[in-house]
Amino acid sequence: MRVAVVRFPGSNCDADTVRAARQAGADAFYVWHRETTLNGADAVIVPGGFAYGDHLRAGAIARFSPVMAAVRKLADAGAPVLGICNGFQVLCEAGMLPGALMRNAGQRFLSRPVTVRIENTDTPFTTAYANGAIFRMPVAHGEGRYVASDAVITDLEREGRVVLRYVDDNPNGSVNEIAGVCNPAGNIVGMMPHPERAADPALGETEGARVFESVLAGIAHSSGGPQ
Repeated sequence: MRVAVVRFPGSNCDADTVRAARQAGADAFYVWHRETTLNGADAVIVPGGFAYGDHLRAGAIARFSPVMAAVRKLADAGAPVLGICNGFQVLCEAGMLPGALMRNAGQRFLSRPVTVRIENTDTPFTTAYANGAIFRMPVAHGEGRYVASDAVITDLEREGRVVLRYVDDNPNGSVNEIAGVCNPAGNIVGMMPHPERAADPALGETEGARVFESVLAGIAHSSGGPQ
């Protein structure tokens, strides 16, 4: 199963993401942001970091990179697309996910573990979890406060499109403790916590590995081929 991990100038979680995907059994590889195809990928991950140095605002420039047209095309075909941290910001800026990620409520960069709960197990990246599963994953962001209009938040909650929620500790002031959301079709997911940093016993946390195991299992059982 081929998983493309997009690299922008300033990405810094790309190697971690490729490693976590490979440990789950994927043929994971890098795609540079100037490329216009995803080289036969079955799924794509936009990893964390500081694409283009987060100039203007996080993800605002990266969304114009040539590779994003290929990412959108793959997503429109129903393939799984995941944005992690900066990747979540990029997908929101590109209009592929609703809402926006703003400066943390405390106006400080945060880098520490948080407790999260799985709210939706019907996405390609959460099928390996039990609904309501609670575990810890790290966050590392300065612009992680999820915001959206009241109408969008109402729709997200009513349609079960909140994928991940902070428990007990809302580190950035996100509305409704939202840590991750998906699009209406459920194949595009964005989350601020870093599953690739909680995917190996050496890191002290392993529950993040299920994000990568989920998508690999889904692709393996899909009747569709590479896009």
